[in-house]
Amino acid sequence: MKKWQLILLSLALPLVAGSVAGIVTSQNVRDWYPLLNKPSFTPPNILFGPVWTVLYIIMGISLYLILREPPIAARKKAVIIFGVQLFFNFWWSIIFFQFHLIGWALIDIVLLWICILWMIRQFYRVSDWAANLQWPYLAWVSFATALNASVWYLN
Repeated sequence: MKKWQLILLSLALPLVAGSVAGIVTSQNVRDWYPLLNKPSFTPPNILFGPVWTVLYIIMGISLYLILREPPIAARKKAVIIFGVQLFFNFWWSIIFFQFHLIGWALIDIVLLWICILWMIRQFYRVSDWAANLQWPYLAWVSFATALNASVWYLN
């Protein structure tokens, strides 16, 4: 695969996953989510889209950095773990916004948080740059976990 194709694939994978989840849940973001009791630290809705877009781009860059490394077992494991965390990332939106299962979404986001840590650890075995790019993602998901837990508690 050519370098530009690998870059596009790496960027497209998380961006498409995030976009599909966003499209599927967008109606509930507008109609259902505003009706929930939320904690005082809830950011304005307008912030979520740009933050997630940046995080998905960073995820894609990290994936590219991993995929350009020699095909060793550590790289294969890193790619698999990337896929696992992206799976939990995708399903959180569906569980929370589409199905309104706030408690189950909390379980999903805790599993996502664990997977992100696991991914960072594995990425370090392949590329320090790829691993270090994931710290903002972990920070945002930590915040989102606290927000999800608070919304679950308040509702």
